[in-house]
Amino acid sequence: MTEPTAKYQESEVQLVLVDDESMVLDTLRSFLEFETDYNIAAFTDPQEAIDHGRHHEIDLVVSDFLMPGINGIELLGAYAESNPHAPRVLLTGYADKASAIKAINEVGLFQYLEKPWDNDQMLVVFRNALDRRF
Repeated sequence: MTEPTAKYQESEVQLVLVDDESMVLDTLRSFLEFETDYNIAAFTDPQEAIDHGRHHEIDLVVSDFLMPGINGIELLGAYAESNPHAPRVLLTGYADKASAIKAINEVGLFQYLEKPWDNDQMLVVFRNALDRRF
């Protein structure tokens, strides 16, 4: 039996990561660079990430929930406008079901992941999101 073929090439995927904690962002980026061929744009400043999304075609966006100035739901809402086709994932240590429900309803959230994340689960979520995207 052959493995199903992905609908996309990993080297073509444009992924945006946003977290105000640089250590978390560096850990995520390093893990994804080791495990995938995604093109990763990483931001600690949510407004810079929003501006990037207004000028680039994005395939997947992953954002922390609690950040100064702009929270993850607001950031993902901006991406819902600038890149409506891009699946949106909320990653947070703030385990609040009400926030998850709000994100699902307001920004069409694809998935809600809690910190600390499970690497294997995260890869599955990202690949499922990308399969749905393409």
